[in-house]
Amino acid sequence: MLARRNPQLNANGELIHLLSIEGLPREVLTQILDTAGTFLSVNDREVKKVPLLRGKSVFNLFFENSTRTRTTFEIAAKRLSADVINLDIARSSTAKGESLLDTIANLSAMHADMFVVRHAESGAPYLIAQHVAPHVHVVNAGDGRHAHPTQALLDMYTIRHFKRDFTNLTVAVVGDILHSRVARSDIHALATLGVPEIRAVGPKTLVPGDLAAMGVRVCHDMAEGIRGADVVIMLRLQNERMSGALLPSAAEFFMTFGLTPERMALAAPGAIVMHPGPINRGVEIHSQVADGRASVILPQVTFGIAVRMAVMSLIAGNPA
Repeated sequence: MLARRNPQLNANGELIHLLSIEGLPREVLTQILDTAGTFLSVNDREVKKVPLLRGKSVFNLFFENSTRTRTTFEIAAKRLSADVINLDIARSSTAKGESLLDTIANLSAMHADMFVVRHAESGAPYLIAQHVAPHVHVVNAGDGRHAHPTQALLDMYTIRHFKRDFTNLTVAVVGDILHSRVARSDIHALATLGVPEIRAVGPKTLVPGDLAAMGVRVCHDMAEGIRGADVVIMLRLQNERMSGALLPSAAEFFMTFGLTPERMALAAPGAIVMHPGPINRGVEIHSQVADGRASVILPQVTFGIAVRMAVMSLIAGNPA
């Protein structure tokens, strides 16, 4: 029986869609990170454009609210000289009952070359990728609780930028891991890139039970989880995805798992603090930490543009 090919890769192992970090080889992740490095200098130019996607149409389809992700994708596509179309989904045909695939078919008839998709349903970008023409590429900008691959890639770029080597790091992912697509994608990326110790830190109600099987050290005590960590990735409480009372209160969560200056002092010397945003100050992180010397939260946003430029330029250049 033939092994099923990863739908994100062509027969030559080249990236044609970015749907998930899971299943991508280390070489592909490294190629994206290396390519992103070449685009960082574009941000410093007087004319912040390169012609790699000139004549291509990129459709941003955000079925969920987003500011940071949608804006950085739009900036990235425009810096690659693409034509960018942002759909107002709340007023689009899907709000009138049209199916997702019918929407995609109609937009494809408008000569779309790439879809950047954020959707509340896990797997929606995979479904779209199965139904587009061979020359059309799909990028997952976050689907349900499943994956957020470009956020994970910009997180990996940030870690590599500040720590150089993945193979001697301890990385703690802290907070609402159960509902976080960022956490899942980060953990897959960290493991693929060779991080020897990955910790999942949070209350029992917000940490999935299957992480230990992935080689992740699960910690329900903040001090244990942070102690000696080189990288601390804080996560937002996903209140909109919680069903039932998984937490007594935001104040109690901060008291037990919030990243305060005192807790940050337990981390390794020179440790960095990351956060995918938006930040809830006083809930998952103290302002002194978010704005402090260890914080690399704003560089993450800057690197996100270069990483998304890298992803779009690579997949657009590879045949199906």
